[in-house]
Amino acid sequence: MNANLNDEMEKMKVYTHEEALDLTLGGKGTPERDAYDAKVEDYLVGLAIRRARESKNLTQEQLGERIGVKRARICSIEKGVNLRLSTLRRIFNALDMEVKLDIENMQSIVLC
Repeated sequence: MNANLNDEMEKMKVYTHEEALDLTLGGKGTPERDAYDAKVEDYLVGLAIRRARESKNLTQEQLGERIGVKRARICSIEKGVNLRLSTLRRIFNALDMEVKLDIENMQSIVLC
């Protein structure tokens, strides 16, 4: 390696995911970061719903029929779009799954 390449490599900094978010969106508690974190959390809930549905060998259409919505609504829920607690409760009831809400410094609350 030549000296210039070594110098350039020493100047390069590798950032953790958290550091990159802080630099691009701001630290936790800033509006941009909170919005990003909320979208990620909604996406993960949607993914959990999809995995639960698939574990019961149900199509999106079948799950939608069980809770009274169209397949397109199940698709958007599984993408983490417009999640509502009441809808989540209906979904997990339809999947015959117990769901608990765990709030820090409080007991878990069984939702369904």
